[in-house]
Amino acid sequence: MAVDKVERKDFKAESKRLLDIMINSIYSQKEIFLRELISNASDAIDKMYYKALTDDSIQFDQEQYYIKIERNQNNRTLKITDTGIGMTKDELENNLGTIAKSGSLTFKNENEIKDGHDIIGQFGVGFYSAFMVADKVTVITRAHGQDEGYKWVSEGATGYTIEPYAKDTAGTEITLQIKANTEEEKYDEFLEEHRLQEIIRKYSDFIRYPIKMEVTKQQPKEDNDQEFEEVTEEQTINSMVPIWRKSKSELKEEDYHNFYMEKRYGFDKPLSYIHINTDGAVRYDAILFIPENMPFNYYTKEYEKGLELYSSSVMIMDKCPDLLPDYFSFVKGIVNSEDLSLNISREILQHDKQLQLIAKNIKKKIKSHLQSLLKDDREKYEKFYDTFGKQIKYGVYSDYGMNKDDLQDLLLFYSSKEKKLVTLDEYVSRMPEDQKYIYYATGDSNEQIEKLPQTELVADKGYEILYFTDEVDEFAIKMLMSYKEKEFKSVSSGDLDLESEEEQENKEKLEKDSEELFSFMKKELEGKVKDVKVSTRLKSHPVCLTSSGDVSIEMEKILQTMPDNPDVKADKILEVNVEHDVYNALKSALEHDKDKLKLYTNLLYNQARLIEGLPVEDPVEFTQNMSKIIV
Repeated sequence: MAVDKVERKDFKAESKRLLDIMINSIYSQKEIFLRELISNASDAIDKMYYKALTDDSIQFDQEQYYIKIERNQNNRTLKITDTGIGMTKDELENNLGTIAKSGSLTFKNENEIKDGHDIIGQFGVGFYSAFMVADKVTVITRAHGQDEGYKWVSEGATGYTIEPYAKDTAGTEITLQIKANTEEEKYDEFLEEHRLQEIIRKYSDFIRYPIKMEVTKQQPKEDNDQEFEEVTEEQTINSMVPIWRKSKSELKEEDYHNFYMEKRYGFDKPLSYIHINTDGAVRYDAILFIPENMPFNYYTKEYEKGLELYSSSVMIMDKCPDLLPDYFSFVKGIVNSEDLSLNISREILQHDKQLQLIAKNIKKKIKSHLQSLLKDDREKYEKFYDTFGKQIKYGVYSDYGMNKDDLQDLLLFYSSKEKKLVTLDEYVSRMPEDQKYIYYATGDSNEQIEKLPQTELVADKGYEILYFTDEVDEFAIKMLMSYKEKEFKSVSSGDLDLESEEEQENKEKLEKDSEELFSFMKKELEGKVKDVKVSTRLKSHPVCLTSSGDVSIEMEKILQTMPDNPDVKADKILEVNVEHDVYNALKSALEHDKDKLKLYTNLLYNQARLIEGLPVEDPVEFTQNMSKIIV
């Protein structure tokens, strides 16, 4: 080959850094390289299949398409060959010259794939996992429809070369020069027949194309069946049966976890999985996963919900959002049905009755599975709830509460009495006969709520309080309104309805005795509070803020942080503890020093705001007032 046709190129600086990070950090197990390269080979054949769907001149005979693994222990090489679509020179440079560039993803985007096989591998980061086990990687490829092939060679971050290369057929050969053993790592295992078979079956058993390899076996000699000889023959290593077509009894938890990793649903392990086989009004198989961790972009516009949708094991959509309600958008997985048309368009798909039936059934299955976890594996459910509980609460609140009945039994809240998360059903089952409401308190944390003065009376009565620490909690409960005919009531509600008849009469007397004082204070706080009243809920604190109406103080705080939101305010009430020494000071100031009463009133109002987590309205004035008290 003429030397001047060999082009030597460097990786971009950021690609060098990414290659180093990828080799040393992204993959914890070196064996994963073979899974990645096989997935890429499967991709290349999938692309030929898709081309055949749109090009009548291409005859796709599945027997001609395969992946072959060849090992040479003497030369320390491992070759992965596919009979797929191959790559042009530009594709070699674009897909392999820039690390993390995905040729398969580009192919999907450019062709707007709706029908055809899944594109599971992505040339880029996955391809470069080969350098975890190889000193040198050689790629020989010829693109379908091209007369000339090319050879791409790289020894890692130093760069790569590309040159023309004669190749008889379309497809790609990747040859790895396996590293020498070190004290820490034994790379020989990736040249061992049984180890390679083990890796293929572990990660790539369901690849739809045959993965072939020379296998050694013992067989009787021709002239003496009592003696055996060692022979090699080419065998198909993978079963080529998609995991969703297998019986549940055939599969272990490890098989589901491997499938989760193979499909790149996440870098974590699934917390739980659901395997569905349904043969009723609509036939479908599904494998669904609840991730262990929240995707990094889950609450961003970039996150796309949806399940992979297949018809007869052929992909229709990479992400079908109509299969999942928003409140279960964290679920990953695949759905395969024999009853969906391969030629169906995305627009028709949205209104397809069979798809709607599948979606309805999947929603029930997910809910049922979560309920089973809650009942039978509380620790695992609480781990799920810690990650995705907020999404369940959003589901209760959204769509005007349309889904609240479906989701209310999945809710958990921290209990003042149990000191742990409890369900609404568990709370109601413990309620004393004289308790009318389900009481709750809102705040930024459990520790902060425990210190709230508004909780004193309810706790004193021996009633359990649910702690709401998520911004969506109170909105969801307002939408829920009640549970098992028990209404929800905030401990900060203007009327807790806890006084006895005698206590109510005493309160009315105190209100009358304090009428002049509270009228003065209310006038001083005009526009800030709706009223100033006697408090029956306070025991050790002098004052607190409560609210009346539909908007609570906590809701006001949340609404104020939202962009383009109207200036919604809670109707605040300043409650004064008439049993506290501060009350006596207020009464004395009313009689002898009205200016001091104004000072006390504003200080107590700002004190109440701080307890509620509200900002002081005028910090300068507040500090000046504090100085006046000291002096």
